[in-house]
Amino acid sequence: MSIKTAFFDVDHNKNILIREQFKSDAEFELVFSEKQFDTESAKKVTDTRGIALFIRSKVTEEVLDLLPDLEIISTLSTGYDHIDLDACKNRGITVCNVPDYGNNTVAEYAFGLILALTKKFKPTFERAEKGIFSRSGMTGMDLEGKTLGIIGTGKIGANVVRMGWAFGMKVLGYDPVMNMELVSSYGLEYTGLDDLLGRSDIISLHIPYNKSTHHLLDKRALSLMKPSALIVNTSRGKVIDTSAISNALREGKIGGAALDTFEGEEVWLEEEFLRRDDLAAISLKQAMESFFILRSEKVILTPHNAFNTREAMDRILITGCRNIVSYFRGEPQNVVNS
Repeated sequence: MSIKTAFFDVDHNKNILIREQFKSDAEFELVFSEKQFDTESAKKVTDTRGIALFIRSKVTEEVLDLLPDLEIISTLSTGYDHIDLDACKNRGITVCNVPDYGNNTVAEYAFGLILALTKKFKPTFERAEKGIFSRSGMTGMDLEGKTLGIIGTGKIGANVVRMGWAFGMKVLGYDPVMNMELVSSYGLEYTGLDDLLGRSDIISLHIPYNKSTHHLLDKRALSLMKPSALIVNTSRGKVIDTSAISNALREGKIGGAALDTFEGEEVWLEEEFLRRDDLAAISLKQAMESFFILRSEKVILTPHNAFNTREAMDRILITGCRNIVSYFRGEPQNVVNS
């Protein structure tokens, strides 16, 4: 009997790579969908034993009820806050992630956003496209000698520490688990969160989303920052209070922000917005707040794209496939709900 495994939110090119990973395993029956995983797409694969999906797909109790044979979910991401782990555990469903795929990829993107903010790339490009070449109001900021605060010094954050050091920056870190190699090799100074916020010229977030990190940067936290300080977020949108950062920008209490992910971003995804009528009022409000900050020359918003390189995507898909194969061989790996 074949093992039906369904992949969601994958296009033709991804399908080719995925098939390559299963070419020696004839026991698998692969199903592909360009749609995200939801109740409608789940109804088409009710007998599937494995699914693989990206973070835009939400796994809830409701949708799990449609898949009585499901044994494994392989999320094609490091984070897994889009999956109801308790519901999966209650049903005996194993959830696996991709712990390492883009440590350098996301770090490079984050530092690119730092450069874009400090060198005022957004208004520079916008003016040039309009044929305006005045430099008035376009003065940027050197990185050398400035203080970079890294919230979360795991594998991605560690790469940003190294990049900041290479630019001649003083680097502060906040993390419950200290990486002493970063201290000895790059002069990283670990400090408390409030101290980091108050001393940093630029703050970059590299933390998972959970109850303890929800709105880590809220009104109070933002009030501790320098009026000229810049924020870069390539982690999860809900670690920053969208309303708080919007108000801080309006009132000139921070210097700018570059957000690759933010609250209410699901409303900005046209295909998501058009096919749903159940978006909560809070999501719509958050989307409107992000619309305001999008219009500011001090803000850069990007569509959760930090991970998206050819090399990183290949690593994600290969590991996601191996998670499924390993599970059905009785050797599960990268399990997050054991």
